[in-house]
Amino acid sequence: MGDLRRQVGQVLIFGFEGTELSARLRTAIAILQPGGIILFARNIVEPRQTWELLKESQVLASAPMFRCVDMEGGTVDRLKAVIAPAPAAADVFAAGKKKLFREHGRLIGEECRLLGFNVDFAPVLDLGLAPSRSVLSSRTVSSDPKETVTYAKEFLKGLGDARVLGCGKHFPGLGEANLDSHHELPSISKKWRRLWNEDLYPYRKLRQELPFVMVAHAAYPEVTGECTPSSISQKWISGILRKKIGYRGLIVSDDLEMGGVLAAGSIEHAAVETLRAGADIFLVCHNEEHVWATYRAVIQEAERDHKFAALVERAARRVLDFKKRHKALRRSPGAPSERALRRLRSEMAAFNARLPEDRA
Repeated sequence: MGDLRRQVGQVLIFGFEGTELSARLRTAIAILQPGGIILFARNIVEPRQTWELLKESQVLASAPMFRCVDMEGGTVDRLKAVIAPAPAAADVFAAGKKKLFREHGRLIGEECRLLGFNVDFAPVLDLGLAPSRSVLSSRTVSSDPKETVTYAKEFLKGLGDARVLGCGKHFPGLGEANLDSHHELPSISKKWRRLWNEDLYPYRKLRQELPFVMVAHAAYPEVTGECTPSSISQKWISGILRKKIGYRGLIVSDDLEMGGVLAAGSIEHAAVETLRAGADIFLVCHNEEHVWATYRAVIQEAERDHKFAALVERAARRVLDFKKRHKALRRSPGAPSERALRRLRSEMAAFNARLPEDRA
């Protein structure tokens, strides 16, 4: 694959401030040639503006970009103000009907696709356990891993119906975490056998259905013998997810600006170490300076260490090969019409009306 800078660009997905392409942002996309971008509510004002922002970003990139969003429904709903509120996973699961699980994925997928997204960082595969209830709340569907798989499998089919790629998160599992990894590093003292049978069960069962897996910033000292975040742990990413579970899709770190991974060092350190551990892509979701700093750090380390350079090249090749295999990534939908928006708003309202009334 030759060009190191192009390789490093492909293993980076970044976020930014603003609702349109500034001159600085145009320059960043043109130079970095990132594997993808991610939008948040701060970037999304109305449907046409969002579609244009994504379309214009793609024009600046030579390869198809992952155009990403966190769209779970409920408390994590980036599109509720521009299309319609989507229900939380827990509320849909409480209805107890598999066809509704798939419809949940389809409706969310159609929202994403209509605005120009092709990747949704959902569903959540964390178990709904007592320690994490105050943090994850309605984002989880059940404390039972088999029930979690039942919902997620159908949700992923629904996303696929809408030609949107999903992502299982947050590997190895945040169900036992009583701290928010956005701010602190959770340390989960759970024995390997229980993790394998419970938290890891969804990843084992869905390994062939998950286009992406997102790795959490949490430590599991009973497994690794240390308090290293799983997002920079070779044992977790290469040893367990790749080799023991046999996952062959793309592995992406959670946002490297989060406190959970910065507890272990600088953001530059995190970017290098997540790739060294076996991740294919790292996320930097907010700060432009951090985007450039991580990009430069990975290039510098690759120039210094030929073994690391080989890891970067393999990751970039996996990303580009993945993009070639998924035709949906090469097709951008036309601008969202008012008719399509009205239909989707109506369908989402009808879907909400079919769910239990006593939901949170």
